[in-house]
Amino acid sequence: MTRKTFLWATVAFMLIPLYVLTVNAFKGQQDILSNPFGLGGLTLEPLGRALTNPNFNVFKGYAITLLFVVAVNVLSVGLAAPAAYVIARSPKRRFRALMLFFLAGTFIPGQVLVIPVVYVLKTLGLMGTIRGFVLFETTLTLPFSIFLYAGYIATVPAVLDQAAAVDGAGRLRTFWQIVFPLMRPAVATMVILNTFSVWNDFVNPQIILGPGSGLYTVTTGVYAAVSQYSTDYTVVFPTLLLAIAPLLVFFVFMQRHIISGLTAGATKG
Repeated sequence: MTRKTFLWATVAFMLIPLYVLTVNAFKGQQDILSNPFGLGGLTLEPLGRALTNPNFNVFKGYAITLLFVVAVNVLSVGLAAPAAYVIARSPKRRFRALMLFFLAGTFIPGQVLVIPVVYVLKTLGLMGTIRGFVLFETTLTLPFSIFLYAGYIATVPAVLDQAAAVDGAGRLRTFWQIVFPLMRPAVATMVILNTFSVWNDFVNPQIILGPGSGLYTVTTGVYAAVSQYSTDYTVVFPTLLLAIAPLLVFFVFMQRHIISGLTAGATKG
């Protein structure tokens, strides 16, 4: 009984704010203030105004954020997966120490790195550029990606590598053609988690890209759209709903891959 009560309390804690956001995105100001939980007075007008808000082009925000998501995921997989393969397959202690080094990176909040990163990006001439932002976001994904990939690769029988070597395949070819296809659950998990991270990030694009760059992600665009209308809920709620809607749809269809990817290393082999 206690377990069910806790479960339902957790579900309510998570879903009630989402319900309030969704319902009030289709209401006028007076209806929101008088009855925020009710279903009366629903209209599409606030959502239509949010779609045409001159302070935030939501479709441009989607496109820019999606560009960052794809670029970060491609770079993250391309860098983390081979590094994890070398660490997982090597018996040398220095590679184990390297694994601990990467693992330590998971405990460092990204916001702590912003100031030194800004200095480095300015020195390299990458401040306020897409390249600088993508490189920083990719760096943030590497520690946990390498940790997860290495744990999964360790469950893949090394005899596959030996068989490929007998057939004349080098280590690079062995990894990409033999091992990497078997990593699909782990790769899918990291792609999903990285997508959430990049899509929801506000501090890093706000500082690294900055308003002067003219590049607004979904989160910085929402800030630009609602900051001057913080008491006008007919602007706030629809804009917030438009910002999270694609991510909610993505999560509904992909959440099973998160669970399978995180548990695969423990059950495979």
